[in-house]
Amino acid sequence: MSDEQGATRHETTLYVHYCEHPGCKKWGGFGFAVGRAEPNWFCFEHRPEWNMRHANA
Repeated sequence: MSDEQGATRHETTLYVHYCEHPGCKKWGGFGFAVGRAEPNWFCFEHRPEWNMRHANA
């Protein structure tokens, strides 16, 4: 709800993204984009930061 007179209501839609890792069917809750590019979506297990951070462990 808005306090502004004449404000228009915007449609809100829930978007469901799935992990883009090949063969994975999990929910992609982590979106990554460079600049204004379209984001790529990954699950917790396949998100890029996770793999890079733990590759040296």
